[in-house]
Amino acid sequence: MEKFEKNEVLSRAVRAGKRTYFFDVKTTKAEEKYLTITESKRRFNPDTGLFSYEKHKLFLYKEDFEKFQNALGAILNFIETGQLPDDSLFASENQRFENNESSDINFEDLDV
Repeated sequence: MEKFEKNEVLSRAVRAGKRTYFFDVKTTKAEEKYLTITESKRRFNPDTGLFSYEKHKLFLYKEDFEKFQNALGAILNFIETGQLPDDSLFASENQRFENNESSDINFEDLDV
């Protein structure tokens, strides 16, 4: 039986060479589910002779699942086939730098 943190519902890991990807489904205080994707890379520090782990985390919320899935699918399809993705799936250059939609996230709701 798996042991979870108090707000964790499901956790799975994918090992890929020197990296491990963790897919963790968690809940906010309001019981809304969201996904965290963590990339963990094992690094060797030659100065200390020790290994450490470098981690990068992405939070993906339910209201963004469809857009994320469509955009990721289009990018993966481009990598495999060379077919350019539909630009309507992506933010324009101005949208990326001006209207930073992440500024309205309330991290207190995450219960982490």
